[in-house]
Amino acid sequence: MGLLRRLARARLAARVMRRLRRAGVTGARYDAHTFQLHWTPPGDDVPTIVELAHFTSRKKKDIDHHLAGLLPAVLPPAWSDVRPLLRPVLRGVTPGDPLRRPVLPFLYEHVVVDHPETMIYVTADQPEKWGVRPDDVFAAARANLSGAVLQGEAAEPVVVHFVDDGDSYWVSHLLLEHWLERLAPQVGGSPVAFAPERGTLLVTADGSRHLPALFTQAEEIYAKSLRPITPMAYVSDAHGCTIPYQAPRDHPLHHTAGRAERILAIQQYALQREQTPDKPLAGIELTGDEHAGWRTKAVWNRDEPTLLPKADDVQVGDRTVAWKDLARHLSKAPGLDPQRWAAEGWPAEA
Repeated sequence: MGLLRRLARARLAARVMRRLRRAGVTGARYDAHTFQLHWTPPGDDVPTIVELAHFTSRKKKDIDHHLAGLLPAVLPPAWSDVRPLLRPVLRGVTPGDPLRRPVLPFLYEHVVVDHPETMIYVTADQPEKWGVRPDDVFAAARANLSGAVLQGEAAEPVVVHFVDDGDSYWVSHLLLEHWLERLAPQVGGSPVAFAPERGTLLVTADGSRHLPALFTQAEEIYAKSLRPITPMAYVSDAHGCTIPYQAPRDHPLHHTAGRAERILAIQQYALQREQTPDKPLAGIELTGDEHAGWRTKAVWNRDEPTLLPKADDVQVGDRTVAWKDLARHLSKAPGLDPQRWAAEGWPAEA
């Protein structure tokens, strides 16, 4: 590629980046090799990519036309205006400083402003600007969900597949108390739900012949999706709140449920390592099999500081030690989510 063309491409990229900055986008970077701009919106974990090759004009109106739908919309300044637009969403750990609260292992409730063409995450400092408390924002977001329940009854256990059309927020309905349990007539038994990605919710009856296959299907969707949530299964507790599906040791799905739980942990810790490259974060991997059961193993290098993820086992040199046997030598590391533990100065017998 000639020098003049490289300069022209760089000038176009600079002009588009200036437009993004004026719209409030931070952290955008130019990739000269691919002729793309990349940035990650607050509260999201998937980068937005702008293909600069599609820009046939450098005029402001043409640039705005190409960026339509990608630029963050302006949040309504008044609480009365924004309140009906709020929706809750279920997510893992995301970069930035979004408003969130823990609701399930490795999963959090976030709040978004639902515009016709885009979705904006509410940041942690936004409630104060609206003159309300964070709890008010979460409550309003939940109240705006339809809480829709299917009609009719199933003669036998079935699988109900909810596909999000962009407005229904089916996965978010798991945050509503008593919503999941009310699906019992439609699935033919006590509901078990899977939310492998943002647009997919799968529900069937506990104990049905469909449940083992749904664990497999949910894991496959979770592994392939660009916007995964969780491979785990969930049910309602006695208070109508969504909780992880529990399978006792003698249950035929005990190892299956344990695998899903561990895969979610591994992926969230891996994402944390990607987002925090400046800290000595130890890796974690899946071990075992469907017969003996699934476990997680972290690796600690005793020659340097290490922050360990919570795992079933820890490899220390050529030995594998159970977490419970090392717990007394660990201390929680501050400022990390998911939580990690400092592993420095353990005694030789550890």
